[in-house]
Amino acid sequence: MSEGIRVADVDEIDEGEALTVDAETAGTSDDIAVFHSDNGNFYALNDTCTHEDASLADGWIEGDEVECPIHSARFCLRTGEALCLPALINTKAHRVDVRDGAVWLYPNESPLSA
Repeated sequence: MSEGIRVADVDEIDEGEALTVDAETAGTSDDIAVFHSDNGNFYALNDTCTHEDASLADGWIEGDEVECPIHSARFCLRTGEALCLPALINTKAHRVDVRDGAVWLYPNESPLSA
């Protein structure tokens, strides 16, 4: 288990919004989008839609799903599962923790609730 990356204070990511951690900082092949869902939870997925080259961080968040801003593919924020066409390939979900008022990202670690 890695030490994690402190992404932001909890109040720096509004509900229904996301921020992007670049791949170099995350040590991953893709940027990672960290989402603050309207259900109050934080999630992280690879940022690039598996159907088209679009940033999921720019998508629409509702509950535990994000909708791609280009062709409306939806992904489960908890698991990365592609939920509808045109996406056929799941994306990678990463572990996120909230502690001491901050959001922590653990790249390449499976979410605890997945």
